[in-house]
Amino acid sequence: MANVITDEIIEYVGILAKLELTGDEKEQAKKDMGRMLDYIDKLGELDTSGTEPMSHVFPVRNVFREDVVTGRDESERILSNAPGQKDNMFMVPRTFD
Repeated sequence: MANVITDEIIEYVGILAKLELTGDEKEQAKKDMGRMLDYIDKLGELDTSGTEPMSHVFPVRNVFREDVVTGRDESERILSNAPGQKDNMFMVPRTFD
């Protein structure tokens, strides 16, 4: 399938990308886009009937630990490095009046 990239398409893409292209740049962009679309068409010709769809090339697994409540009160340890504390909370300088 021949992909025809028109001047209007290049203008529209330039507007979307907020680019001001010169005449030579527009011609080069037309060629580049045409080659990209031709390559995508070529990929569409591949026989993928025996290939299972996937979202990632490598196997992905969750590496997060389970969120388990420990029941310990660690507020003293957490507040031990605080520059200031009051009523078991961090005290910080005022940021506005």
